[in-house]
Amino acid sequence: MSLNLQDIPRVKTITKQEFIKNYFKPQKPVVIEQFITDWPAYSKWNLEYMKTVAGDKTVPLYDDRPVDHKDGFNEPHAKMKMSDYVDLLKREPTKFRIFLWNILKEVPQLQKDFSFPDFGLRLMKGLPMLFFGGRDSYTFMHYDIDLANIFHFHFEGEKQVILFDQQQNKHLYKVPYALITREDIDFSNPDFTKWPALKHAKGWQCQLNHGEVLYMPEGYWHYMRYITPGFSMSLRAIARNPKNLSKAVYNVFIMRNFDNLMRRIKGQKWINWKNNKAIVNTNKNFKAN
Repeated sequence: MSLNLQDIPRVKTITKQEFIKNYFKPQKPVVIEQFITDWPAYSKWNLEYMKTVAGDKTVPLYDDRPVDHKDGFNEPHAKMKMSDYVDLLKREPTKFRIFLWNILKEVPQLQKDFSFPDFGLRLMKGLPMLFFGGRDSYTFMHYDIDLANIFHFHFEGEKQVILFDQQQNKHLYKVPYALITREDIDFSNPDFTKWPALKHAKGWQCQLNHGEVLYMPEGYWHYMRYITPGFSMSLRAIARNPKNLSKAVYNVFIMRNFDNLMRRIKGQKWINWKNNKAIVNTNKNFKAN
């Protein structure tokens, strides 16, 4: 048995009006296959090019180890020169990923390779972020702290994506005071005996290839697995739904600070309590239904 996932709709290209009407307003995901063919990045951006223009930069690396109370919010697990990291990606599978790497800050010349597209939403131009991963590396199922509208541009290789909207929270073993589900769930091959509520979750899936753009609506959960080594860039627009906007403010200014405080006070007991609570809360909802 597998997750209840439907394929994300695909279009070759799209107008601003079509995007707003068919995807933004109903808050549905879409893959746009040929939207950036006129970008220099479309033909230039690959791992070797990144090694050439950013090889001397030290990059933060993350893997799939469980959250530890000693870890700060988004604190990297290791650091490496970009040239060495690209060599590692090409040489062998690795769990190390680059997460939220601001290309404007680190390598300003890369902005010459792309433009900010007009989807009818105001994109945050100071926050284009890059994400890199090796074969079979993956992100935990999570949603972004600001519940933004996300446009995910993929370069080189293939990437598996699974999405859920916020209505599925009760089925996902969401960890309280966090933006993740239980980290020991394998969303590419879930164990329904251990995680029975997942059978009731309804989501979306796609495989991204070079040059394709995935729109992820506000607050969507996303799990991403690199089938082959590659990288992506995300552009984002602030949440428009008042409920999502208020939740984003709560996450940034209250939830995150409270969680950090409890880590310092309770240590690993806080992390363990949250992980156990994720099961208790989900099972309670599961049995109620």
